[in-house]
Amino acid sequence: MEQRLPVRFLRVVRTGRLTPHMVRITFGGPDLADFVLDGPDQQVKLYFPRPGRNAPLLPAVQEADGDVMRWYEAYSAIPEGERPWMRSYTVRGHDPARATIDVDFVLHDDAGPATRWARSASPGDTLGMYGPSAYFSRPVVLGRTDWMLMAGDEAALPAIGTLLEALPRGARAVAYIEVAEASDEQALATDGDVTVHWLHRDPARAGHGERLIEAVRSADFAPGSVCAWLGGEAGAVRALRRHLVDERGIGKREIDFAGYWRRSLTQDDAPTPEDLAEAQERLADAQTQGQSGG
Repeated sequence: MEQRLPVRFLRVVRTGRLTPHMVRITFGGPDLADFVLDGPDQQVKLYFPRPGRNAPLLPAVQEADGDVMRWYEAYSAIPEGERPWMRSYTVRGHDPARATIDVDFVLHDDAGPATRWARSASPGDTLGMYGPSAYFSRPVVLGRTDWMLMAGDEAALPAIGTLLEALPRGARAVAYIEVAEASDEQALATDGDVTVHWLHRDPARAGHGERLIEAVRSADFAPGSVCAWLGGEAGAVRALRRHLVDERGIGKREIDFAGYWRRSLTQDDAPTPEDLAEAQERLADAQTQGQSGG
């Protein structure tokens, strides 16, 4: 059986600033020749090189019979000072003909390793990538309900963009998107019947996520059945999910959610008990949907 590394190496093809706080980077390379993107909202793990390296230092252990854990154990054994930083991102676009993918990076003011890399990325720079993984993917059922609610911050904007593009013609949706300022709004293509509410943070008045929570709580929901997609800062996502379940009466199975980042914590930090509980719930839901075929 042919073996291959469970990660791909991506080379920067071009970069382009979308807004003051977001840059789109297009990646190519031979490892993307057989890449397949199965639907919207597909996440990957990106591996960023440590300073002084042109590419991330990753294990040469090959995957055998689907044993990804063997590779991950070798990755975890790399000394911390040399081990590449790992962050999760959404594949914003895929061009099979050119064998390229697009990834949108938020340029945070308090720059971490991913933001620092994205600010200076240029053609030829190399990252590692794992995924998307079908095992952890929760299929988004578009058009299953009368309308769809989407809510998130700028970290969720790439995923929301893919969801809007995947909406069937005429499908109804309402999106609430919190960004830093008006210049961070984007034009979002869709065939759906979509209303987008852009929310601008006022640091003097409200913290990150508060405008988003306030807007959804005070919204007049349309009649009929609704499914929801939530993404962004983990605390804000938890608050929105509690509101939808406890106060709006929406079933948990009708809510897809992702805490992309945590206030004062990074993906290098240990998960909190809330993080672990949500991960277990998401995995259980994904397995249930996979077994039921829906």
